[in-house]
Amino acid sequence: MTEQAGKAEQFRKLHVPGKPLVLFNVWDAGSAKAVAQSEVKAIATSSWAVADAHGFADGDHIPRPLAIDNLRRIVGVTELPVTVDLESGYGDPPEVVGETIRLAIEAGSIGYNLEDSFPADGKMRKTVDQADRIQRGRQVADAASIRFFINARTDVFLQRPAGEHNDAMVAEALERAQAYAQAGSDGLFAPGLTDIGLIARLAKDSPLPLNIMVVNTTPPLRALAENGVARVSYGGNSYVSNMKRLQEEARAASV
Repeated sequence: MTEQAGKAEQFRKLHVPGKPLVLFNVWDAGSAKAVAQSEVKAIATSSWAVADAHGFADGDHIPRPLAIDNLRRIVGVTELPVTVDLESGYGDPPEVVGETIRLAIEAGSIGYNLEDSFPADGKMRKTVDQADRIQRGRQVADAASIRFFINARTDVFLQRPAGEHNDAMVAEALERAQAYAQAGSDGLFAPGLTDIGLIARLAKDSPLPLNIMVVNTTPPLRALAENGVARVSYGGNSYVSNMKRLQEEARAASV
């Protein structure tokens, strides 16, 4: 537990606005071993990639025991800190989220992402309800004597196309960030946000270090760094590119 707590503290210190931690998300032990052999500082999973690699759709469809066992195998092949994408916690009640986090800690992880939308339809949870879920996760982690890194994901920017993002949505994300910080979160994850001006405003005013996910229209890493981003995730991109290459190689071999 002492080693795990040390990794959690090490991971926390990597979140520096202007010098973002870059995470190439993995999906199983094999991909984790491959990424760990580069000069990365931590390992992160992608829930979408993990689910797809095991034959499930994203959105809490993968059985929790399978997701936790996969996490345990990933932790077992690397000495790096491992943070896990727990989707929406594999259940709605705070008690279920707390149990999911307990299992993730037992599997050796040092942090997790938790979504604030409903997996069934993508609609937003009430801020107070999500704060309760985060607070329960904080309590469970603190009871284990680990300063687990809670990366609170807000899906505000997934509610509309990128071209419709505006200052009002940033304000909503900031309100949620304040509530999530008070509940015990350590980071704010805002997938879907690509406008550099809005990213800069969110990073500047957020009480939590900002995590941005890379998509085709995401500004370059240098621009994200210059505008205060503390963490950059590649999500399912690596999985998609690797599966595409596998498909191409299989097609070429069968000709």
